[in-house]
Amino acid sequence: MEATVRPPTWKTLLAFAIIYFVWGSTFLAIRVGVREVPPLVLASMRFFIAGVVLYGWLRLKGTPSPSRRHWLAASLLAVCIFVVDYGLLFWAEQRVPSGVAAVMLATIPVFMALSEIIFLRTQRLTFRLALALLVGIGGVAVLVSRSVGLAEAPIDRGGAIALLIAAISWSIASALTRKLPLPASKAMSSGAQMLAGGILLAIAAAMFGEFRGFQIQSVSRGAWFALAYLIVAGSIVGFTAYVWLIHHESPTKVGTYAYVNPVVAVIIGYFLGGETVGPRTLLGTLLVLVSVVVITTTRAKKPVALPLVEPAQSLAEPQSSLAEP
Repeated sequence: MEATVRPPTWKTLLAFAIIYFVWGSTFLAIRVGVREVPPLVLASMRFFIAGVVLYGWLRLKGTPSPSRRHWLAASLLAVCIFVVDYGLLFWAEQRVPSGVAAVMLATIPVFMALSEIIFLRTQRLTFRLALALLVGIGGVAVLVSRSVGLAEAPIDRGGAIALLIAAISWSIASALTRKLPLPASKAMSSGAQMLAGGILLAIAAAMFGEFRGFQIQSVSRGAWFALAYLIVAGSIVGFTAYVWLIHHESPTKVGTYAYVNPVVAVIIGYFLGGETVGPRTLLGTLLVLVSVVVITTTRAKKPVALPLVEPAQSLAEPQSSLAEP
């Protein structure tokens, strides 16, 4: 949506910088945090606190609280987005470099396109789209294959499978978003989903025994800083910048974060996280990003939701499923 009065250029550039670089850097922050805090516990703390802050701020502004039907819908989405997608992402980053994790989750458009073709019937399989899907699958194969000799070890297979399941779960959530009753306010919908997600992640952490043996006093300042960065910069500031941008710039421009975030994550992981970036990572990243660009610039019969996260879907205006990396 275009606003009547154009905002100052510096504000637009700052907002783009936030969704490009802050969201791209959150993958390394996750990796730092899960070295000392169990993954589901860390994810729970991140989204519960961010959800409470966002929900409380909106209520103070006078935004109506979600109805019971809205809470049920938000909780269902929270299972797909936060428990499965983010839960598996946080778990996988114990095994997979942060930059590669970002690239793997950038495959979400592949699963979105497949669901559009097979189940939703809002997209038809053209030669261009089929080629893009094959390129994206090829990029994943390069990253995980043990038979591809590129002078770099393949990524952990368990971590790779977890990330692919996470990507599929997100694509399911994106489809559900258009069918479930959610609050009219996108911000309130996001806050409700984060809050529900944080609670459900805590329950999952307890079920998997992550609280047993976890000593909060032994967590270092670095891990606490990583958590604070995820909450404040990644969730609250990043979300605010995104919502502001979507009201002042076209969804197509805003959606470019989906191409930039994986690249930023790989670069930051290399320079700040000491992660290896060899021929395998570079080739796999290139193939996945080419696939993402082609898929997200292919016209669909109907607009597709674009959640706030590492991946990209069709660049239509986002629905109410708003999360971030």
